[in-house]
Amino acid sequence: MLYYAAVFFVIALIAALLGFGGIAAGAASIAQIIFYIFLVVAVISLVAGMIRRR
Repeated sequence: MLYYAAVFFVIALIAALLGFGGIAAGAASIAQIIFYIFLVVAVISLVAGMIRRR
């Protein structure tokens, strides 16, 4: 999932360099959403792992 966030970030950077503002903004917002989903899943996984050890 973090891979997809990085891919959309790179797409946003390339689109911004080429002057495609709408595409860059869209790709950047998708990358941001995917990154936040990754963070939530990572925290849930960490908490679940700590609970299982007990």
